[in-house]
Amino acid sequence: MSQTSSASLLAAGSERLPLSGLLALAMTGFIAILSETLPAGLLDQIANGMHISQAMAGQWVTAYALGSLLTAIPLVTLTQGWNRRRALLLAIAGFVLFNGLTALSWSNTLTLLLRFCTGAAAGLAWGLIAGHARRMVPVALQGRAMAVAMLGQPIALSLGLPIATWLGAGLGWRATFVVVTVVALLLLAWVLRSVPDYPGHPAGKRPAALQVLRTPGVLVVLLVILCWILGHNILYTYIVPLLAAAGMAADIGPALLVFGLSALAGIGLVGLLVDLHLRPLVLLSLAGFALATLVLGQASAWQVYLGIALWGVTYGGAPTLLQTACADAAGEGGDVAQSMLVTVWNSAIALGGIVGGLLLSGAGVEWFGAVVLGLVGVAWLLAWAGRRNGFVAGAR
Repeated sequence: MSQTSSASLLAAGSERLPLSGLLALAMTGFIAILSETLPAGLLDQIANGMHISQAMAGQWVTAYALGSLLTAIPLVTLTQGWNRRRALLLAIAGFVLFNGLTALSWSNTLTLLLRFCTGAAAGLAWGLIAGHARRMVPVALQGRAMAVAMLGQPIALSLGLPIATWLGAGLGWRATFVVVTVVALLLLAWVLRSVPDYPGHPAGKRPAALQVLRTPGVLVVLLVILCWILGHNILYTYIVPLLAAAGMAADIGPALLVFGLSALAGIGLVGLLVDLHLRPLVLLSLAGFALATLVLGQASAWQVYLGIALWGVTYGGAPTLLQTACADAAGEGGDVAQSMLVTVWNSAIALGGIVGGLLLSGAGVEWFGAVVLGLVGVAWLLAWAGRRNGFVAGAR
């Protein structure tokens, strides 16, 4: 990766980001995350309305995750030759179609299939958002553009899901899915108006997945993602028993709000500095996450909230940092690398639930910290070792 001179960075810094287009990409991520997590906030209504157990209603989230996990790489690979906006519109149309049909479905089996298909649309979308955002700006602004395009994830988790849950309580879960469908439909028009189109890779210049994986730096970034996001999801998936162990079982709402707002602050901080200091930010974020994990093990409520705030700040910028590093390392294979990132990220989410569940039922919640610290330590060492490829020193 070539180094960028201070003069060119200052010149690029004076240019304005295409905010409307980047925010449309952020809204795509918002719809993807909200579509995934919506059943978690509407579990009671879905279970009662569909006459299924809450455990079965929870499988709506699992089916979505499997859709993203299993189809991201094939879909992004198959659409490499398409114009980029056309592929993005296809993913958003998937949200419209499959969320809309979910609102109308009375069959749980059909709904699970629809959820799988919605997850596939998300896998395609996440494979495209980063590359599209980078192509909309000069090289020296790509990190900031990524930070804006990644805003949808923390906003969906901290604000979108609580609002959707509130809507579900008042209007019912089907009406809530209709609202999400309508928003996705409006997003199609927004993308057509504000997001520029770019050509796909011509035939003969479409890198294969294995070729991209062998690109120096890509595997290192993916391994850091696996360790970092696995550690995060062990804590995040089981934050209720984690808080209960500190005598704060009733504080789940305020705790998640603190996490969400802190994550937004982390995105802002990373957005300002990522183009100049990507490597130090990754190393500092991992070190901060390790410190937050230690603080979360304390009994005092204010210490736990402090740990959650630090955790949120260090995690908020993680998508921007990791997707930027992955795209930088992959070069022309950026979209395929992003689909690999989606696969690894969703694998880490699933493993977080499994590993955390095994720990919770076996050794107990007090072992969460040791396991997470081990994972963060491995991630930090890998990032440190990636000085030449993956997490390169110096300005982007």
